[in-house]
Amino acid sequence: MSVEVDVEFCGTCGYFKQFEELSKHIKPKHPEITLNGHEGRRASFEVKVNGTLVHSKLSTLAYPDYDDLSQIITEVSEGKEPRSCKQQPITSCSVV
Repeated sequence: MSVEVDVEFCGTCGYFKQFEELSKHIKPKHPEITLNGHEGRRASFEVKVNGTLVHSKLSTLAYPDYDDLSQIITEVSEGKEPRSCKQQPITSCSVV
């Protein structure tokens, strides 16, 4: 089954670098996928797999876990429905 991954990222926030990092992690493991990235809403880093939102930085304030996203891509290529992606730990936040 073909898999399309679409990433909306905030260009103003510099999230293109994060998209490049995701691409470097995902594409070697899944060279057959279609991976699209485009600038979108402020502070966004939203990931859809075959049209289903699997991760939203706007909701979680974190980036997706790339290994879990890779597993989701494998599952979808095997015919399963996309599921929510785990998130990377938030490490740049401080509480005063």
